[in-house]
Amino acid sequence: MTRVAGVDPGTVSFDVCVLEDGDVVFERSFSTEDVGADPAPLVETLVEQGPFDLVLGPAGYGLPLVPAEQVGERELALMVLVREDAPHGRAGIGGMRAIVRALVASGLPLVFGPGAIHLPTIPAYRKWNRIDLGTADKVASVALCIANQARRLGVGFAETSFVMLELGGGFSAALAVDGGRIVDGLGGSAGPIGARACGALDAEVAYLLGAALSKQTVFSGGALGDVDHSAGLESLRRDPRHREGWLALEEGAAKAALALTASAPAPREILVAGRLAQAPGMVDALGARLAHVAPVRIAKGLAAAQGAAVLADGLAGWRYAALVERLGVRDASGSALDHLRIHGADRIRLR
Repeated sequence: MTRVAGVDPGTVSFDVCVLEDGDVVFERSFSTEDVGADPAPLVETLVEQGPFDLVLGPAGYGLPLVPAEQVGERELALMVLVREDAPHGRAGIGGMRAIVRALVASGLPLVFGPGAIHLPTIPAYRKWNRIDLGTADKVASVALCIANQARRLGVGFAETSFVMLELGGGFSAALAVDGGRIVDGLGGSAGPIGARACGALDAEVAYLLGAALSKQTVFSGGALGDVDHSAGLESLRRDPRHREGWLALEEGAAKAALALTASAPAPREILVAGRLAQAPGMVDALGARLAHVAPVRIAKGLAAAQGAAVLADGLAGWRYAALVERLGVRDASGSALDHLRIHGADRIRLR
C-alpha cells in the first residue's frame, strides 16, 4: 500500500489531497490568508494523515524536484521571486516562506516540484524571456488532466492531447499538452487576465510604473477586482457590475487556448480547471467560443492538489509512474531565471 499527498497553494485557498494506492481518500481546503498567518493547521493535518511515502509540497514558481532537506534561502527565493529591494512582508501568496519553512520543519517526506519552465519537454526557444509558463501547481493540474483524459478516452498517457485553461480565484493560465507532455504555456502572470490579477502586463506599462511596479501590481487589476468569493459564484455571475469582467475572462481564456494551438495544433479537448470553472455558464461560454477547436469540458475536483498527489504517487514509483516519466518531471532542471535575454536581467537580485 502506498500513501502520498499533494498541496496546492492557491490565491484563495490552500488545498490538500491524499491518495492511497492511487485513489483519493482525503481532501481539505484551508483559507490562504489563514494559513499564511499560521501554517500550523495545514502542517498538523498533513502529519495526522500520514505516514506518507511522499508529499509534493507547494513550490510556487517551481524547483527542479528538490527534496525538503535541500531547501535553503536560495530555493525559497526562487519559489517566491521577490526582489531584494521589495518591502518586507507577505508578498505574493500570503506567507509562502513561512508555510514552506513550517512544512520542511515537520519532517514530512517532502519534495518540491517544477514549473513548466523547468521541463525539458518545452523547447528552449519557447522559454526565451519567460519565467511563468505555468507554475508548479499548474504542472500538477496538467498531471491530473492527463490521468483523467487517458481514463475517460481509453488511451495511453502518451496519446493524451489538450489545452488546459485554469481559471483560479486570482490568476488565469493556459498550458498545452501534446503526446502526454507539456509543450507550451501561458502562466498566470504572463497569460490571460485573471479574476484578481492583471495577467500579461504591457511592457510599456511596466516601464512607466518604474519603481511603483511591485508584487502587489502583479496581483491586481483583475477582471473581477478584489471580489469576495464568499458571496458565491452564481451571485457574482449575475451581478451586472461584473458583466464586462466576465467577458474579459472568457475572451482572454479563449484567446490563450487559440494561441496555444500553434504549439499543440490538434488537441482532443479543452479542459477547464480552477475555481471559476465552476461559475454557472462558464464552460458553455467557452464552448461557444472554442467549439471549432475541440470539445470543452470541465476538470473535476481539486485539480491542482489531486494532481500534486498524482505526481507524488508517480515519483514514488506507483500507479502514475509512467505518467511522471512521460511528463519529464525527473529531468526538470535549471531555474525560472535561466532564459532571460533582455537588458538588465543580469542585475536581478532576489530576497
